[in-house]
Amino acid sequence: MKAMNYKGYAIRIEYSDKNECFVGHITGIYDVVGFHGDSVTQLHAAVIEAVHDYLATCEKLRRPPKKPYSGKFVLRVPTEMHSRMAMQAEAAGKSLNQWATEVLEEAIHA
Repeated sequence: MKAMNYKGYAIRIEYSDKNECFVGHITGIYDVVGFHGDSVTQLHAAVIEAVHDYLATCEKLRRPPKKPYSGKFVLRVPTEMHSRMAMQAEAAGKSLNQWATEVLEEAIHA
């Protein structure tokens, strides 16, 4: 299942048997922003409202909204894998970072 995204924020959605509705929150930020809806249509509207409310609240408090991630991460792989990845990148005429970004992009959309 593909995660929902809105304005660059990833949205986690689950179904609550107890409340018989969908519940969710914005992932990857320190602030707690939640929402719910009884249908997909209601949930979609609630997501949009929650993100807009979050951004408006940050503006009112004069603090920047938290962005989920910096775009940098360290990945440790076996030496032989690193070598094969570097060779694949070079063969494609790309930096290792460009090559890995494309491979990861393909993986998250699979």
